[in-house]
Amino acid sequence: MSNTSKRIIVGGILGLIAVIAGVAEYFGLPAVKCLGIVVVLTMILEMIMCLTHAKKDVLKQNWLAFGAFMLWLFVMLAAINHVGTHPWIVLLLLLTIMCADIGAWFFGRWLGGDKMWERISEHKTWSGQIAGIICGTFGAILYGLLGSDTFLPQLMWIGISVSLLSQYGDLTASYIKRKLGIKDFGRILPGHGGMLDRFDGWIYVLPLIWFIMM
Repeated sequence: MSNTSKRIIVGGILGLIAVIAGVAEYFGLPAVKCLGIVVVLTMILEMIMCLTHAKKDVLKQNWLAFGAFMLWLFVMLAAINHVGTHPWIVLLLLLTIMCADIGAWFFGRWLGGDKMWERISEHKTWSGQIAGIICGTFGAILYGLLGSDTFLPQLMWIGISVSLLSQYGDLTASYIKRKLGIKDFGRILPGHGGMLDRFDGWIYVLPLIWFIMM
């Protein structure tokens, strides 16, 4: 099975899990918050494992970047603990980031063009970023239409902001991986890598939403 096929299948399974969590929330179970906490805890564990296996000279040269990133992951844990009490916001973020990721990946490969920051991530292009923002915004608007049958203009701005921030979270994770000299943070999700690879779009989005909700 090709890597692309694995990516599509695993992506579909993750989407199904999100739907099941949403249904569970409808019946009064805090499934979305619990799922979010598990995801972030797994991200933290993956980072710890990567640091454990990193060479001493790599750790010594990049201790500030690794330390700041590790601290930020714990900020994310606090954020999901709070934002998770509003499950429909978390599901909105999931749908928006998923659409942005798919759009950036598909159209970036199809359209090609100039690279964003090739030193950090050799595959990310400006065309992919723009397409990701458009697709993520479409996902946010669709979420509103499914929930209320009306167009909610504020979701357009939320979609743009979340889609943009999620892609810079992706770049941040790519920067850390480059410093560590690894391709993926883990192998738990075939075709995607680890949880930190798959949910790096949360890196800036979750803390920002937490800050806004305070």
